Amino acid sequence: MSSHAKTPATGTRTGVWLVGARGSVATTAVAGCAAVAAGLLPPTGLVTATAAFEAAGLPPLPSLVFGGHDTSSTPLPKRAEELAAQGVLPHWLPAAVQGELEATDGHIRTGGPLPGDERGTEDLIGAFATDIRAFVRATGCARAVVVNVASTEPAPQRGDWPASSLYAAAALRAGCAYVNFTPSAGMRHPQLEAAALASGLPYAGRDGKTGQTLLRAVLAPMFARRALSVRAWSGTNLLGGGDGAALTDPGAAAAKNTGKERVLADSLGRMPQGQVHIDDVPALGDWKTAWDHVAFEGFLGTRMVLQTIWQGCDSALAAPLVLDLARLLARAHERGLSGPRPELGFYFKDGDGDGACLADQYTALLAFAERLGESR
Repeated sequence: MSSHAKTPATGTRTGVWLVGARGSVATTAVAGCAAVAAGLLPPTGLVTATAAFEAAGLPPLPSLVFGGHDTSSTPLPKRAEELAAQGVLPHWLPAAVQGELEATDGHIRTGGPLPGDERGTEDLIGAFATDIRAFVRATGCARAVVVNVASTEPAPQRGDWPASSLYAAAALRAGCAYVNFTPSAGMRHPQLEAAALASGLPYAGRDGKTGQTLLRAVLAPMFARRALSVRAWSGTNLLGGGDGAALTDPGAAAAKNTGKERVLADSLGRMPQGQVHIDDVPALGDWKTAWDHVAFEGFLGTRMVLQTIWQGCDSALAAPLVLDLARLLARAHERGLSGPRPELGFYFKDGDGDGACLADQYTALLAFAERLGESR
């Protein structure tokens, strides 16, 4: 930790194990947590830093200790410098939190499976779980939350074990709460569902709701509640960075779009005409533009159109949600709560509960925060 923040006593630390620990979202989360904990920047975008969560008993930001798995060898301080050059992080921030970035980088282990890796499923899960346990012991954490922020995978073929599910299984084996912030299979692998329910651990996911779908979760219920008939809803995404490259794979893009479609289907009661297109534009880096075109029908059959443009930085939108989820799941684990947490649907395109209206999900989240803060 830097000199700006006090180091919590051993046993009060909470581990956050990031799968994809050297990616843009993870780097932004680590740097941002250090900056906010030190009072260098305000906690803008961090829902759990608002007054409604003060009594929830969440682990404080200075108590979070980060580590993770990644197949990249680029040091975290270098990744932060790259993000600062793109305008994702303030230009001065990497130097200001270099100590925290270096400390986290020291806790990052090589992920996998890498090309040529001949280890079987059990060996890989065991190796990943060993890394997580070693991190918890070395840092003196009371508990840890594993958060998947790696690149999107295509939906697995029957019998396959994608990397996201190997890491989810490792989280269970290591006794850690789990968050799937990606559209990948993760804990929803058919061979993990029973083990997850029996583990006594809380988990949540999947696919963080940060931009276009966040807006859809507000607008679609508006049409439904005003009895306006949506005829078609089409969208286009332009993005670069690792996510843009990963989504050039048709299977990965299909996995991504499933969550976007679920929000519309749940809110409107059916899927309107239209599709979402995702285009990789490497020059955009971590910045994303999303257009939506909504054709709807009003009183007496009058046909109308709503168009929206969302331009934002995906990592800056996602990172505070990752911190929120890590704090909420750590507290849920401490309270002895287990199983899928539908109360956290506010954060996901494809959450564990029913309904996709953001206002309703926020009400459920507040009720969950109140429950977390109750004395036993």
